[in-house]
Amino acid sequence: MLKESMKPELRFDGFEDAWEQRKLGELAEIVGGGTPSTAIPAYWDGNIDWYAPAEIAGQIYVSSSQRKITEQGYNHSSAKMLPAGTVLFTSRAGIGKTAILTREGCTNQGFQSIVPNKEQLDSYFIFSRTEELKKYGETVGAGSTFVEVSGKQMADMDLMMPTTIKEQRVIGSFFARLDHLITLHQRKP
Repeated sequence: MLKESMKPELRFDGFEDAWEQRKLGELAEIVGGGTPSTAIPAYWDGNIDWYAPAEIAGQIYVSSSQRKITEQGYNHSSAKMLPAGTVLFTSRAGIGKTAILTREGCTNQGFQSIVPNKEQLDSYFIFSRTEELKKYGETVGAGSTFVEVSGKQMADMDLMMPTTIKEQRVIGSFFARLDHLITLHQRKP
């Protein structure tokens, strides 16, 4: 299959190559979460961050979860340890909320988190495309009780991407600065 390409009209200096269509799963690992049994107290109130979708709203970075699990709880669940730089992506009960982990942690099953391959995908670049990720998740998601998007579906998402990680980092940095300025202005009395 031929990869589609296109050249954005507006570019940062030094970048001229066309962007190409890539699958998200080629650039990142998509990782679901899990929940230890709430009936076993030894699994809870530990020191491992464990995020739920309700905690992901409006912030860019997350560094400490409301609830924490123990090593024993982690070992007795399908939760996976996610590295710093992972983009948490809620996959149900409000598809498409995102935040970037600042330190390792794990999630419940309401996520399909994006763990970027550091040589191919910049965390802030993919975070800056939250609306595109959300729209895709809502479009392909399925379910009768509530809509949910799977990890396989997320991995299959087509994205137009710069051909170099360097350009992604420049774009990601630009949006990080812009988001920081917006936050500062929102705090003004």
